[in-house]
Amino acid sequence: MLTYEQTLEKLLAAARPVEEVRRVPLLAAAGRVLAIAQQSTVAVPPLDNSAMDGYAVRTADISAVGVCLPVSQRIPAGTVGTTLQPGTAARIFTGAPIPAGADAVVMQELCEHGEGGVVVNHVPRSGENIRRAGEDIAVGSEILQAGLKLRPQDIALAASAGLPELPVYRRIRVGVFFTGDELVQPGEPLPPGGIYNSNRYALRTLLEGMGCEVRDLGAVEDTLEATRDALRRAAADNDLVITSGGVSVGEEDHVKPAVEAEGALDMWKIAIKPGKPLAFGEIRKEGGNAWFVGLPGNPVSAFVTCLMVVRPFILRLQGMSRVMPRLLSLPSASVWTRPDSARLEFLRASINDAGAVEIYRNQGSAVVTSLCVSDGLVLNPPGKHIAVGDTLSFVPFAELLA
Repeated sequence: MLTYEQTLEKLLAAARPVEEVRRVPLLAAAGRVLAIAQQSTVAVPPLDNSAMDGYAVRTADISAVGVCLPVSQRIPAGTVGTTLQPGTAARIFTGAPIPAGADAVVMQELCEHGEGGVVVNHVPRSGENIRRAGEDIAVGSEILQAGLKLRPQDIALAASAGLPELPVYRRIRVGVFFTGDELVQPGEPLPPGGIYNSNRYALRTLLEGMGCEVRDLGAVEDTLEATRDALRRAAADNDLVITSGGVSVGEEDHVKPAVEAEGALDMWKIAIKPGKPLAFGEIRKEGGNAWFVGLPGNPVSAFVTCLMVVRPFILRLQGMSRVMPRLLSLPSASVWTRPDSARLEFLRASINDAGAVEIYRNQGSAVVTSLCVSDGLVLNPPGKHIAVGDTLSFVPFAELLA
């Protein structure tokens, strides 16, 4: 069996980002991956401006508290005032350009109306309450790096630099299907021996959350020929084919021989729990190959391996530079005495109010409720017993689902 680290190294080495780049409006760019680094053509802010509502003054005119200055002009945001004459003040509002001659802004709460002007009850220092031109963004500076998954704050930054659109990689196209004659769709009567197909809904929403275009072929009959046909159809117009179920070695598990007949299988067993039977390979199609990943059929196994194995591969295909989640080092509030001797365990767990990790009691690969009540996964090395107070490596679901 390959280790988890060997598996990721192999997958990420094979992944090549899509080459097609599209320019999209800012409001359509969130969640997409930036293809080309962006520079600002303007300074932000473009001029020195006021950080407060108040009065623009010359510090040389205010040597003591209580100085009264006549108000020579009023400068709202979006208006450029005239040069401030010595011995005067300008009424100014947040974001308005600082008039020439002024070198400070006194907030209005430190001023009061007096006979013939404004009484300044504060001795300002030069530069006080002034935002300098370019202090946020300098002209020509790089504001967004290629390979970044664009967040709302990145869109705001691009807008502040005056960029109306951004170049992004096209979305990865993923074809999915699910094997198992026992699978029934929610809403349909459940026959004896049947189970509802939760994997379809989990995997589709996970993949869509990763920014993929998902093409769903539904459930496929448990035969070799039906599986081969589904592989061909799924590969025809997609970059990646993902299946769930049928990747073990039983008589009704047809994915492995089907992939070998329609393409090539590079990996089969990985030393992780849950998720040992996980397949990776390629499916032949006209003009090239489509990548293939076969996930386990147990719902927790499919969910966890999609996040911890498939997600980094997809993010790299999308052109992202950082594909691995950040791990937290947190103390354990639980005891774990049943470690797997040969496999890395992904243990479902929660963070309690004290900031310690509580491992969910039932780690069965079919216990979907464990995913709902947990905050993330503990990465427990093979054979490692866990005691209260031990430091654990924990990856939050919030990190994986962002």
